[in-house]
Amino acid sequence: MGSGKNKIKSIRDSQRSYLNRDFDSFRSSLTQYSRTFFSDKISDFSENGFAGMLIELTSYVGDVMSYYMDHQFQELSLDEASETSNIERLIRNAGVKIVGASPAIVEVEFYMEIPAKEVDGTYVPDPTYMPIIRAGTTVSSGGGITFTLADDIDMGKKRASGELYASYVTMKSNSGGDPTSFSIMRSGTCISSANRTETFAISNSFVPFRTVSLGMTDITEIISVIDSDGNEWYEVEALTRDTVYRRVINTMPDRDSVAEELEVIPAPRRFVASTSSNSRKTTLRFGGGSALSTDDDVLPDPSELSLPLYGKRTTITNFTIDPNKLLSTTTLGVAPQNTVLTVRYRYGGGVSHNVSEGSIRTVRSLITKFNSAVSASYISSIRASLEVINRDTAKGGERAPTINEMRTIANLSRNSQNRMVTKDDLIARIYTMPSKFGRVFRVGIRSNPHNPLAAVISIISRDKDEKLVISSDTLKSNLKTYLNESRLISDAIDIVDAAVLNVGLNYSIAASMTANTDTVIQKINTQLKNYFEIENFQIGTPIITTDIVNLIINTPDVQSLVSLSFYNISGTYEDRVYSNTSESIDSLTNKGIINCPPGSIFEFRFPEDDIIGTAG
Repeated sequence: MGSGKNKIKSIRDSQRSYLNRDFDSFRSSLTQYSRTFFSDKISDFSENGFAGMLIELTSYVGDVMSYYMDHQFQELSLDEASETSNIERLIRNAGVKIVGASPAIVEVEFYMEIPAKEVDGTYVPDPTYMPIIRAGTTVSSGGGITFTLADDIDMGKKRASGELYASYVTMKSNSGGDPTSFSIMRSGTCISSANRTETFAISNSFVPFRTVSLGMTDITEIISVIDSDGNEWYEVEALTRDTVYRRVINTMPDRDSVAEELEVIPAPRRFVASTSSNSRKTTLRFGGGSALSTDDDVLPDPSELSLPLYGKRTTITNFTIDPNKLLSTTTLGVAPQNTVLTVRYRYGGGVSHNVSEGSIRTVRSLITKFNSAVSASYISSIRASLEVINRDTAKGGERAPTINEMRTIANLSRNSQNRMVTKDDLIARIYTMPSKFGRVFRVGIRSNPHNPLAAVISIISRDKDEKLVISSDTLKSNLKTYLNESRLISDAIDIVDAAVLNVGLNYSIAASMTANTDTVIQKINTQLKNYFEIENFQIGTPIITTDIVNLIINTPDVQSLVSLSFYNISGTYEDRVYSNTSESIDSLTNKGIINCPPGSIFEFRFPEDDIIGTAG
């Protein structure tokens, strides 16, 4: 009897289908199943019958469940998701920050009239009267677009040599022709966004991962978050980041090339900012720990988080971790409590903010700091003399990206994950260091022959004349600090100066009998100077002599190339200062290729003098 029931059950199981996805397929399969196994009980399986009603109701439920299951799987894909909240979550998981409309950026020149002072028989602007124009000063264009000064401008700041950064010209003179005042000028970066301050009263109750929402849309930067006790809260990319970078004014002799230093500071009080693509408003989310806690562990101690096992006094076989307690530690930062948060931020942007050159001429608000020795009348006069103008078009203003544009950006950014794994990752990281901490002109990376886990980074910079110079120690220190936050713990990085190999070129040609040889040589030299522009060379880039030969012989009126030779120049020659690196060009040449030594870069430092051509 039992074997017969099992046989019937096996037959019924074999008739079941798990491939049905919609209403019609569910109804067809259920109808066939009912006719096969219940025909002796029910004979009417039509749509109007009782059995047909049960089959259609069951098919309806199956169809709905199948739809939601497909929808759930669809919402897991960035390309297929349709719900905005899920799309935003997937974009953030890819490491892309959702932003609103972007502001325009422009360099604005600030002019002031400063009294003259005689120093060693020469009249110069009196530094006593030169103020600091504070960040937050606002100017506007004729169309009413407001631009905010991003950083302080110290009008009296001097270079290491003692010269003023500001340029100046005589503005007024006395009857004897001696200057009585100068017009001084310094430029500053202005951003087309307005500043706003909001305050939030935080209750005394502890709320982990507390959030506050800011009132304005298209917020471009959180300037500061300070509580009523004077503590500063720092913005981080994720609450797991417990350190941030801080800008420090560089007072070392190399401050001309590196304006600020970079240092890492701990950030127990931190928050993340997220923007909604629908409302375009920004929400700040703080940490999950209590600011009143004495917990200062980098990682939580599991023994402090175990659940108590009551009733077991003599033997304990195991213990259980309470996962909720992991969220209340200070590992993910602390939450504000019983305080008032003051949030300062910038907002606004769009394509219309890309104003034309010369359109910014109005000073809306001026924030200055003068020497305490300057009288109120002079302060008023100097402030009233301020004039501004932008010599270039404002750029960078753009509308907020659409959700589909954000999808594309997320797909492109998903693989990088902000890590330094490959050589390209490391180079990209170096070139994206904020320019205020120093700018590296060229980077070369090679393996360390003495350590397989180490890389040697060769860097070089440029001076104001666009000649290659050794990078300053402050720049290297900033670069070390910047890279150390992203490198793998097992990797080692050596930062060294790239060797500059200055090169010269002599060549001789046979020109056409009807040509002016001086004109032909001039054409060749111009092409060679363009070819050897330093922008065309990277660290380790070789010189291909056949390219030079082709360039010369393809110049009009050149019949043949008689001779071609490269040579190294080092030290000081005819009052021209070259690199001290000395190498034999012949020893570097192989099969028509002048190979650049590892960690070196070729430079034609003075092409007007170092490229010499003759015609026979």
